[in-house]
Amino acid sequence: MGLHTATGLNRWVKSAKAKTLYARRLNIGPRLVLGFVFIVLSMLAADAAILWQFHLVRTQAERLNGIDQELVAVQRVHTSLLAFHDRLEDLADSQDAGRLVTEGGPLRTAVLEDTRRAMSALSLLPFDLQRDPTILPTLHAVQSALSWQPEAITTLATSGDWRAVHLRLANQVRPLESLTSELVEKVDHEAGEQQAQAVLNVRRVERLVFWVVPLTAVLTLLIATTLGLAITRSITQPLARLVEGSKALARGEFQHQVSVTGRDELAHLGQVFNDTARRLHDLYATLQSSEDRLRLVIDTIPAYAWSSRPDGSVDFINQRFLEFTGRSMEDILGRGWESLVHPDDLARYVGGWQAAVATGEPMENEARVRRADGDYRWLLIRNVPLRDELDNIVKWYGTSVDIEERHRAEEALRRSEASLHEAQRVSRTGSFGWSVSTGEISWSEEASRIFQYDRTTKPTVELILKRVHPEDAVHVKQTIESASVNGKDFEHECRLVMPDNSVKYVHVVAHALSDKSGRTEFVGAVMDATERKCAEEALREAQANLARVSRMTTMGELTASVAHEIKQPISAALINAKTCLRWLGRDQPDVAEAREAAARNIKDVTRASDIISGISLLFKKGALRRELLDVNELIREMIVLLHSEASRYSISIRTELAEDLPKVMADRVQLQQVFMNLMLNGIDAMKETTGGRELTIKSEAGDGQLLISVRDTGVGLPPEQADQIFRTFFTTKDKGTGMGLPISRSIIESHGGRLWVTDNSGRGATFQFTLPRTVAAHA
Repeated sequence: MGLHTATGLNRWVKSAKAKTLYARRLNIGPRLVLGFVFIVLSMLAADAAILWQFHLVRTQAERLNGIDQELVAVQRVHTSLLAFHDRLEDLADSQDAGRLVTEGGPLRTAVLEDTRRAMSALSLLPFDLQRDPTILPTLHAVQSALSWQPEAITTLATSGDWRAVHLRLANQVRPLESLTSELVEKVDHEAGEQQAQAVLNVRRVERLVFWVVPLTAVLTLLIATTLGLAITRSITQPLARLVEGSKALARGEFQHQVSVTGRDELAHLGQVFNDTARRLHDLYATLQSSEDRLRLVIDTIPAYAWSSRPDGSVDFINQRFLEFTGRSMEDILGRGWESLVHPDDLARYVGGWQAAVATGEPMENEARVRRADGDYRWLLIRNVPLRDELDNIVKWYGTSVDIEERHRAEEALRRSEASLHEAQRVSRTGSFGWSVSTGEISWSEEASRIFQYDRTTKPTVELILKRVHPEDAVHVKQTIESASVNGKDFEHECRLVMPDNSVKYVHVVAHALSDKSGRTEFVGAVMDATERKCAEEALREAQANLARVSRMTTMGELTASVAHEIKQPISAALINAKTCLRWLGRDQPDVAEAREAAARNIKDVTRASDIISGISLLFKKGALRRELLDVNELIREMIVLLHSEASRYSISIRTELAEDLPKVMADRVQLQQVFMNLMLNGIDAMKETTGGRELTIKSEAGDGQLLISVRDTGVGLPPEQADQIFRTFFTTKDKGTGMGLPISRSIIESHGGRLWVTDNSGRGATFQFTLPRTVAAHA
């Protein structure tokens, strides 16, 4: 018996394991649902068995009830039929025909109604309860017989044939009583048999219920236990393996793998666990490699790195800092690093570090730290805290960068800025920046001083224009607008009116730049040119005086020639005057001849007057006056003035003047002086030469300018003297001052032109200068 039990238990365990393995093919949700479905189905099966037993009992009860109804219905018909017969018998004995007629109908109706009800009740009973098939036909026969008997009896009673009435009751109605009596006996017999059978069936059902209910409960519990155990084992065993695997991962055993069976969620979780373990193993290896690389990077980056505990004590230093200081890790850990800080910086730096540790705020500081060779180097030191999820500091990290060179550069920059500031102050030159897109202007302290605004005042275009002289405001506005639109460099001079109504000259130069966004900005300088303007004015006056002296000196050298030029027209005028008087002194004055002599006289006097006027202009002292001049006309005037001087040395003057030569804006006296200097230089160069002596003056129009040349056939010019002759006080003449050519170049340059000299390929030299067609109204 024990062996069979053990064998069965072993089979049950193997079956449970097989079911567990099979169950693992399903997910846990469907698995649990199926388990609950099987349990519910087993409970429903047990309930169905119990309900079936109760159904059998109920069927027996319904059968007994049907038999009772059948018996009652038949008995009711039999009783009604007996009452009908006995009443009619009594009425027949009393021979009361009236009462018979009156009561016969209702009695028949009552019997027929009971018969109909019995037939209706019996027809509604289940077919298997109708044991005797003659019941309904018998009741139907009784109903048919009673339907016409009362009329026949009533007819006989009315006719007074009471004997026939008794005979009909005995022969027609009494047999019906016998039929119903037999029917009652049959039904009663059947009812007894059915009741006995029903009692047997009920007892049998009771015995079945006594065994079926406990057996069903035990089977249901066994099925539920088996399913629960199988499902539980299918969940707990993989979970146990996963728990063990998790513990292995917690111990760092990333190579641990769990066995995976089935295809449920736990199997998938096991696969994920194994994949995660493999990934963790790979990540750990990668992390280890990254940590090694990170340590290598930390030790080799061009910075000094370390970490500190929350209290500020150092717990790590990278290799580069150790190499920088020449110390070991043990020497620097904790507070050992303090011995490396320069004594002058130690208190300040340690105080800042302690304050950062106390407040938890990042720190940035600078200090000098001793290098391995004993030199101190400036380091930029930064520290930042690392906080946990509760905002508590768990570590400090810091880096240091050698800023010795930057420190030196900053010191040099400070000195340079100081020098620049002083240079701007001394040179009265300020700097500024202007962003066209934003309109923002920044300027130096010297620039604000030049405009006489407070240093804290924010400069704007409107504020600057407020200082500009009204006569220059339009020009300055146009310059600003043009620069903002074109984005090109600009340069201009203008006058400023100061708060004390004094006038100041400024010279502004600006260079256009583009920022990273492509927007235009200007940087430039503003120079106080007041003193320069005054000096230039004084210089112009001195140059004018020098030029006048030079002209006077030159004219002194030309006294004989000038006197000859003046004497000749005066002598001619004197002769013409005498001739005029002689023609008028005749007895018959010859007015026509006298008028002609007078006209010649006027012409000669006018010529002398023009020469004297030209000479007067050369000697006149006054302000420069620019006007539109015909250069060709000016050349002809100077030829007339210097004609005698050229003739003294047998020098011919030839001109090659361009027709329709544009006029220029220039000062007549200054250009006369230039022509005089150049023509006299040419005459002087040809005084002692042999051969042809010719002075050629040429004018021509070029691209936007006039080109004038004075060519001689003199001794020529050595190449090394091409620039020297324009230097002040340099001369090749025995009695020269060395001022003529420098003054001439200055005059031409003030008119926007250029003066130079070249040696001819043959004899002599050629002086050339240019004049622009349009010259500004102010020098």
